[in-house]
Amino acid sequence: MVSPEIRDKYQEVIGLEIHVQLLTNTKAYSSDPNEYGSLPNTNVSVITLAHPGTLPRSNKQVFNHAIKLGLALNGEITEVNRYDRKNYFYPDLPKGYQVTQDATPIVRGGFVDITLKDGSQKRIELERVHMEEDTGKSLHLEGEDESLLDLNRAGTPLLEIVTKPCIRTAEEAGAFVTEVRKFVRYLEISDGNMDEGSLRCDANVSVMLKDATEFGKRCEVKNMNSIRNVQRAIEFEIDRQIELVENGEPILQQTRLFDAETGTTRAMRSKEDANDYRYFPEPDLQPVIVDKAWIDRVKADMPSLPHQLIAKFTEQFKLPEYDAKVLTEQKDVALFFESLCEKTDKYKQASNWVMGPVKSYVNERALTIAQFPISVEKLADLIALIADGKVSNSVAEQRLFPALLDAPEKDVEALAKELDLLQEGDEDAISAIVDEVIASNPAKVEEYKNGKKGLLGMFMGQVMKKSKGKADPKLASKLLEEKLN
Repeated sequence: MVSPEIRDKYQEVIGLEIHVQLLTNTKAYSSDPNEYGSLPNTNVSVITLAHPGTLPRSNKQVFNHAIKLGLALNGEITEVNRYDRKNYFYPDLPKGYQVTQDATPIVRGGFVDITLKDGSQKRIELERVHMEEDTGKSLHLEGEDESLLDLNRAGTPLLEIVTKPCIRTAEEAGAFVTEVRKFVRYLEISDGNMDEGSLRCDANVSVMLKDATEFGKRCEVKNMNSIRNVQRAIEFEIDRQIELVENGEPILQQTRLFDAETGTTRAMRSKEDANDYRYFPEPDLQPVIVDKAWIDRVKADMPSLPHQLIAKFTEQFKLPEYDAKVLTEQKDVALFFESLCEKTDKYKQASNWVMGPVKSYVNERALTIAQFPISVEKLADLIALIADGKVSNSVAEQRLFPALLDAPEKDVEALAKELDLLQEGDEDAISAIVDEVIASNPAKVEEYKNGKKGLLGMFMGQVMKKSKGKADPKLASKLLEEKLN
């Protein structure tokens, strides 16, 4: 590890390349199924296998997804889209080249705003987003001398998001990947699962002295299957490069692999420059024109994005920013909460219920919010019972909510009455219970009158216990204070 004093002499420079595997029925340039988890080499045809005489064909859904993402990332959509061949030895891509976009990326520019742990914000600027196809997968079994090839993934449509080298810390990199994953999930163009490879991140890392005017030599780090590992890999690579510079050793431009077990990177191959790929126009695919009418159709179908929902929840529903951010971490939870707020105007109480009991229930059972048994209408009725003082919040959470989970079709107030949970609002009845509690605790009453006001909670606890939790807490507290004083 490099000491903080030495590290403070250097500025990290990081650029990210994020590959997003798209949710489409078929592959990028063929009608082969685009499915994860199929038996090896079953989603292939003569086009995927690049047999002579076969011709690819553009997938319109890939364009729709690319336009959606470009709009979400505040980029400029390219009108005339041409394809290029990227020549490179891919052992798991049968064509021996990759169909991609070099000169005419579908999206130019754009940005993503991120929020860091200290609350500060930063804008991460983008270079481009382009369409391309994925490779197959090489399987290296332990103890075996040979590798196995599964070509199901070959030809799967990808969008590659390339940032400018404007990221300065591993934390910023992690926050950026988190935001991008949210975007693709909200847009429903990818499931964003890094552990399954449907969202993959490569990091280009270099270091330079803080007073230097030129970037240092960069290394590309691959094989990071989680946001945490992206940050770990960057941290290690920064330290490794600083140590080399401090020791007077050269930094070789390399592609390096991250080992999650050891937390280290190792050299995979020397890093190529763009001219090494020998890009040239793809002769088998016609250019595709994306006009304003097409963009407008996609824009009209755009869902609300996380930052738009955060603004709505904080401005319209007056929620704290913390609540809004927690509620928008997952699209299905955000939409559930939004639907709930159409049935109740008790927005903060609704937020507390969704972030608390509702999320706890689905998380403990590994369910989605769509599988939550209580409808938003019934949950709104439960919140109304509490707001009207008919059921206390604690009784609702501990007894009525579990009963409603078992019988979600029942009327909420009828269920509360059936379970004898409706609060006692009769002042005479509660007053009698308060008198009984005071009479049973003469010593505590004397302590209270001598200034130990914290005992009020003890008295309240006994009142609620004797009333079996049915006494109206506000009324009971008022009567207790009057009688004790």
